[in-house]
Amino acid sequence: MRNRYLDLLRALAIFRVVVYHVSGFAWLTIVFPAMGIMFALSGSLMAASLDRYGVRAVGRRMRRLLPPLWTIAALFVPAMLLTGLAFDWRLLYWVLPVYDPPSNSWGALALSIIWYLRDYLWFVLVSPLILPLFRRWPVPTILVPLAVLAAVELRGGVHPLVAHVALYLGCWLLGFAHHDGMLRKLGARTLVPLAAVLAALGAAWFLTHPGPRGYDLNDIPLGDGLWSAALILLVLGFAPASVEWLDRRPAVSRTVTLLNRRALTIYLWHMPIVVGLVAGAAALGWSGGPLLVRLAVVVGCVLVAVFAFGWVEDVSARRSPALLPPKPAMPRPRPRSGLADRDVAAVGAQAQ
Repeated sequence: MRNRYLDLLRALAIFRVVVYHVSGFAWLTIVFPAMGIMFALSGSLMAASLDRYGVRAVGRRMRRLLPPLWTIAALFVPAMLLTGLAFDWRLLYWVLPVYDPPSNSWGALALSIIWYLRDYLWFVLVSPLILPLFRRWPVPTILVPLAVLAAVELRGGVHPLVAHVALYLGCWLLGFAHHDGMLRKLGARTLVPLAAVLAALGAAWFLTHPGPRGYDLNDIPLGDGLWSAALILLVLGFAPASVEWLDRRPAVSRTVTLLNRRALTIYLWHMPIVVGLVAGAAALGWSGGPLLVRLAVVVGCVLVAVFAFGWVEDVSARRSPALLPPKPAMPRPRPRSGLADRDVAAVGAQAQ
């Protein structure tokens, strides 16, 4: 049974990522650190899959991850080869992105979001090894990525990829903690002060170490890691038992389902659409118009991509392919009498 609260968080994260890339508003990275939350949600789901399927969970996750990448690569790689990309063995990274796949000048910008699949793939591959370590030594395991992140930021001279992996691995491990119920067990008296300390340290760092785009956390890994950890502790540590109100609102519920069932398609295609529209507007001498207009155009184009390529996610998940996900089942109304379901069944049995 799906956890609709996690679905809601992922939907908000995907929407925030799209809005950020359309608007460029740095404050969005502070209000809702979407990428950290997405990795935490994925870590929680990966732990659940490992508990259910064992090491086979790695293959299941890769099967869900790679076909959407191959779909976009089938269109963009030939186009890049025709516009200057060298044909060599590194193209194999488009098949299995354990390292950044090669691209030409325009492709590097349009497909810059592939890093997410690279990091996600590595975390999936190492999760069968890390999860037992985490369960034996949870606190030290979580502290290691933060310590690496701090060392990289303070010393410098290290490949940026190291900081990148350390940042999101810490979020992934917090997802493990959520799945195992560790965050809920901490209780508000521990969770809130801990989140407050992490948020204060993160804010102190990014406010005193602004990046080239100001306080955009994407440019400030240590501040991002601490701030994201604080928000993850709160949104997952105080996760409600259910969000029944969500499925009682058909339009909202359908939107959340769409954003989850087509999350990879939306994520992979929205950036090429944004870059293409910006380039097209510049060529026409148009500023792009108000933010809402630009966002509406991007959302419309993303929906076209969802119609055209979203079915690949159904196939990779071994579902029947569809242009749009089916409507989610509506929750059963509770008895007005206040009786629990089992009590109603018992009363019915006695009446017969």
